[in-house]
Amino acid sequence: MVRSDDRRALLERDLPGAARRGEIIALFQPQFSLETGEVVGAEALSRWIHPRFGLIAPGEFIPMAERLGLVGEIGDVMLRLGAHAARDWQDQGRPIEVAVNVSILQLRTAAIVDTIAGLLDEFSLAPRLLTLEVTETTPVTQVPEAIGVVHRLSGLGVNISVDDFGAAYASREQVIALQAIELKVDQSLVQETQGARGEDLARAVEFGKAQGMRLVAEGIETEAQLARVRALHCDRGQGYLLSRPTTKADVDSLLVSAGGFRAEE
Repeated sequence: MVRSDDRRALLERDLPGAARRGEIIALFQPQFSLETGEVVGAEALSRWIHPRFGLIAPGEFIPMAERLGLVGEIGDVMLRLGAHAARDWQDQGRPIEVAVNVSILQLRTAAIVDTIAGLLDEFSLAPRLLTLEVTETTPVTQVPEAIGVVHRLSGLGVNISVDDFGAAYASREQVIALQAIELKVDQSLVQETQGARGEDLARAVEFGKAQGMRLVAEGIETEAQLARVRALHCDRGQGYLLSRPTTKADVDSLLVSAGGFRAEE
């Protein structure tokens, strides 16, 4: 059995080049319309297939990537995998939006604009089918160059989403600065249906609606949580109750079968 310190050291040794070796893959977590119950999108979630330790979740290797300066390399792979999946669903006649996380570190330079413009052209992908979820460990308002880059990305026609609203640095100030069209309400608000956090959920939804934004409730795990976000008129939902992250092939099957959840009141 490998000690945790030894495992960490081994992973940090092996992470450089993992993207180049094809060890970074994407799983997809479907997003559902809370009105119709249909699949309307999917979030591309990174996983690392380590040759020794197997499947590794992003919570373990993304912080390493940030420390080692590998976020851009991994991010480029995820953008390509997300765009490729979106193009495939577009070509199947089942166009759904694919969301890919981008960090503030990726948004510090305009290179990402050229990367995404190139992918849209390469895959002949309708820009509206690609959503960029802005995630960060630093307030975006402290990185003014990132705001300009996001506005240039919006000019390409892709969707800009603010991830994890209600947690960390995802503030109202950030939402307004980014001119995002979508707000993803953090699971910490969605999963607490009573008390102060329950009220925070209602206020977050009210704020997003006032800004004319699309509201996505993430982390839905119980029927009570689903009922609450539907009662608050969130537009979309994702979470383990509806679907766990899965392979693209499984999402293909879900789309072919017109799968979803019962949306009746």
